[in-house]
Parts: sequence; C-alpha cells; structure tokens
Amino acid sequence: MKDFDWTRFTVKIAVKADQRTVYDAWTSSAAIERWFLSKAVFRNDAGADLAPTEGVGPGCTYAWNWYGFDVTEQGRILGANGKDLFRFTFAGACPVEVRLTKEHDHTVVTLTQSEIPEDDASKRSIRLGCHTGWSFFLLNLKSVLEGGLDLRNKNAAFTGVVNA
Repeated sequence: MKDFDWTRFTVKIAVKADQRTVYDAWTSSAAIERWFLSKAVFRNDAGADLAPTEGVGPGCTYAWNWYGFDVTEQGRILGANGKDLFRFTFAGACPVEVRLTKEHDHTVVTLTQSEIPEDDASKRSIRLGCHTGWSFFLLNLKSVLEGGLDLRNKNAAFTGVVNA
C-alpha cells in the first residue's frame, strides 16, 4: 500500500434531481436532516442560529449529530456559492468540497475530503471511516431525492451498523 493516498479521497454519485435541489440539500438544517443528520445547527458569523430553512454561507459554523452516535461534529463553512460548490471543514480541520455538475439528466455529486493527517488513528478513522460514511450518505442522498426512501437506521437498539 505504498502508493495509496492516505491524505485525500473522492467519492461520486449521480442523482436524478436538478442541481438546485441537490445544492439545497446540503445548505440548510431542515434539508440536510432529511438525508444525513439527526440534528443540524448552522450559525451565522455572529453566532446566531440560522432558521431551519435558511441557507448557509462562508463564515457560518455548524454543529452536527447523527442517529446512533453520541458525538457532535463541529466545523466551519468555507464556501457556498449558491449553485454548485459547497465547502466545509470536517473531522477536525479536513476540508470537504462538494462540487455539483450537470450530466445528462442527472446532477453528479463529487465529494473530496483532503488534508487528512497521516498518523495511524487518522488513517483509520478519517481516511477509511469517512470514506465509508460519505459513500453511504451519498447513496442515501440519492435515495431520498429520487424516491423518498431514507436508508438510515434510526433505531437506537442497533449499533455499529453501516447505516447509522
């Protein structure tokens, strides 16, 4: 595994939905809770909570929670252009870029997480763990936007499952 890049990864998925719908799914607490999070709080640069349907912009911060995990992820919004690019920090200071492109009658979501530290814990939890997590949640984004079926496990009796 000498040539394996532990510092970044990219995952892609084609979603049969218009670009505006896919972009909006990332940028408000109400929308991102439909497919990704159990609870999302976005705050503006003054520290005030945004309304659930209010879109985020650069300088905003977030606090995110998931079903099945007793952890709150906090980070910053690095960029949000309102149409095809959303950037934020994740897993500490790692930048995540979500880029949207129109291909045929789909919106292709390309997610890249980078600047992953190369210590063993980061290789395991960020490089491998986040790759697995983002792969599942992008699939869930597709499922929710294309047909409405939410694939997440919301039953607290199940732990350690891939859809938590």
